Amino acid sequence: MFDNVLVGIDGQEAGTDAVALARELAGPGASLVLANVYDEPWLPSRATDAAHGPDHLAAAQRILADVCRGLDDAVERVPKRATSPARGLHELAEDRDSDLLVMGSCRRGAIGRVMLGDDTRAGLSGAPCAVAVAPRGYAAKRTGLASIGVGYDGSRESAGALAAARELAAQTGARVRLLQVVTVATYPFWGVGPAAGPRVDELVAATEAELAGLEGVDTEVRYGLPQLDLAEFSKEVDLLVMGSRGYGPAMRMIAGSTSTHLLRNSRAPLLILPHGARRSRAGESDDDAGTQRPQLV
Repeated sequence: MFDNVLVGIDGQEAGTDAVALARELAGPGASLVLANVYDEPWLPSRATDAAHGPDHLAAAQRILADVCRGLDDAVERVPKRATSPARGLHELAEDRDSDLLVMGSCRRGAIGRVMLGDDTRAGLSGAPCAVAVAPRGYAAKRTGLASIGVGYDGSRESAGALAAARELAAQTGARVRLLQVVTVATYPFWGVGPAAGPRVDELVAATEAELAGLEGVDTEVRYGLPQLDLAEFSKEVDLLVMGSRGYGPAMRMIAGSTSTHLLRNSRAPLLILPHGARRSRAGESDDDAGTQRPQLV
């Protein structure tokens, strides 16, 4: 499916995890580029990063050489100078017309994310292509792609996610499983509940009827909270694919961020199609897809 794959390498376990996931998602004969982004001159905000010393370029080259041991010689290694890992990877993805950017998950705790930034989340925001995130320890326990899950809500964004999952399944022989979480909106800041409407069981039944026409996909409807139910669903699949929408800062405070929650809690690798990406599927432009690109939530 993906023909031009860029992998962010950080010199830690996350880089190895990202390479393992990239090899699962890359199509036959795909181009694989491994990149380490270094900052120069030295920035105090990254004083604790061991990979950044006086000779930043040499350190980046050593990191790439270590990760590339045992890989095909055709794998390209690119050290990239930039003010942040996210900026450097986005610039490389633009320059090389990448259709997929793969990263490992952030290892920092809550305090570390506040002080040093969360490079994985920053890599998602404004990415020019699809983004895949490998969970911690993925390289050691990967078992292939036998089951691909899709987070679905009936929107154009989730339809794009389903299309991407189908294409990957055709490439890998995987089974596609779709989950739609039915939820009832609440309005805690206004103190007003939703208007009277169908009961939960009626909503679930109606949604199941809508999904019944999808061929070649195992569908499931649950009542609950998308963040929590998708995190549970991630335990049952080998990859979770999502098209992500944004509601703006105010609504994020109310409803939370599904993408951010899954970045921290998903057991499966994530494939997210963020706002601004050039393709909803490999080889397809926004105009071809006929839909507006999804926005990171």
